[in-house]
Amino acid sequence: MPAQWKIEEVQELKDIIDSSPVVGIVDIHGIPASQMHEMRRELRGDATLRVSKNTLIKLALADKNGQQELAEHVEGQSAIIATDMNPFKLYKRLEAAKMDAPAKGGETAPHDIVVQKGKTPFKPGPIVGDLQQVGIPAAIREGAIVIEKTVTVAKEGETIEPRMAQMLTQLEIYPMEVGLDVRAIYEDGSLFMPDVLSIDEQEVIGNFRTAIGRALALARGIAFPAPQVLPQLLHKAHRDALALALETDTYTGETITQFIGRAHMQAATLAKELKTEPE
Repeated sequence: MPAQWKIEEVQELKDIIDSSPVVGIVDIHGIPASQMHEMRRELRGDATLRVSKNTLIKLALADKNGQQELAEHVEGQSAIIATDMNPFKLYKRLEAAKMDAPAKGGETAPHDIVVQKGKTPFKPGPIVGDLQQVGIPAAIREGAIVIEKTVTVAKEGETIEPRMAQMLTQLEIYPMEVGLDVRAIYEDGSLFMPDVLSIDEQEVIGNFRTAIGRALALARGIAFPAPQVLPQLLHKAHRDALALALETDTYTGETITQFIGRAHMQAATLAKELKTEPE
């Protein structure tokens, strides 16, 4: 028989899963306890975050229709997150809650790590040698330690050496990012992965606007009487009819005034040429 606490833990996990329409698996690797506490506080009232053993999480998901697919993404240091928020809003919320963190050494650089040229807060001392030893060109200038030129100390994908990590922390450069990394989120029969959830909202809005503009242009071009373009089609038809009536000398209540105006201008021009005044 499994230990009683394991049975109770699995049941509590099931209750959490059953209580919310949206359930996800998040990676909590490398998150310090203090920042984990802060993230829980940030999510309080909007989402439930539960850390547990992977085997117990998988057991809790085993008999859930559709949600058992989440079990395939339970590995390493994992947690369950349950909420009423839709998956896209939840993903955006978790990404926004991520925090900068110092490197400890041994991590992979998530991007190019650049140390900018300029004055440092350090007073002249042995640290200038420490900077030089890790490849940061430093010197003493006007009573302060300055970095003589901007330098990339680690390229994206490279391993951050421990001595470099220590120096970056002293320079208050925090290249790492800690937070809850979404592995998968389930909602109403669909499993959403990070590559789907990480959409650019402005790009999507721009695409919708472009699509609407092209659809309206097509509707106008083929004279499709959609409610959005019907007033424009009627206005164009009116303009075309008026132009045709003027070209064919068709008299209507709208064209007669233009004909009279045209005749008056022609008479005025003729009178000017004959040096007489029209009556």
